[in-house]
Amino acid sequence: MSSEPTSAADARRRVTELVREARICMLTTIGLDGRLVSRPMGLQAAEFDGDLWFFAHADSAKVRQLRVNPEVNVGFSDQRNNAWVSLSGTAQEGYDRARAEQLWNPLLKTWFPDGPDTPGLTLIKVHVSSAEYWGSPSGTVVNLLGFARTAVTGKQPRAGQNREVTF
Repeated sequence: MSSEPTSAADARRRVTELVREARICMLTTIGLDGRLVSRPMGLQAAEFDGDLWFFAHADSAKVRQLRVNPEVNVGFSDQRNNAWVSLSGTAQEGYDRARAEQLWNPLLKTWFPDGPDTPGLTLIKVHVSSAEYWGSPSGTVVNLLGFARTAVTGKQPRAGQNREVTF
C-alpha cells in the first residue's frame, strides 16, 4: 500500500491505481421500483480519467434503469492489496463504434459473440464525480490479529487509509 496521499492530485492518482488494479467491480443502479441493484461488471478502460466504460446489451435491466435514473455507484475491491474504492457518478448509454473498437477485448466474446458488431451492443459511460477509498496497512492475518487484540484490550486497531476525492 502506498503512503497516504498528500494532495487532491495524489488522492486522484491513488483512486486511479486502485481502479486499474481491481478491474472487476460492482455497478449499482437504481431500479425502476426505487431499490438499489448491483451486479458485477468488467471495466474496459485501464486509463481512468474520470470516466469508466462498460459494454452492455441495450435491452438489459441496467441500461433501462440508468435511462430513468443515471445516478450510479461503482465499487472496486482489490483483495491482494486490502484496498477498496467506491465511485459515485452519472451514467449514460450509447453506442460509439470507434470507442467500442478501441475498448474491445477478446474475452468479451463470451457475452458479445459478434464483437463490436453484436446486435444490441451498447456502451455505458460513467462520469465519476466523487470517490472514497480505503486501504488496510496489513494483510488479512494481521488484520484478524488486530480485531482479536481489540476484543481483548478494547483499543481500536490501527486504521488504514481513508480519503474522499472529488473529480
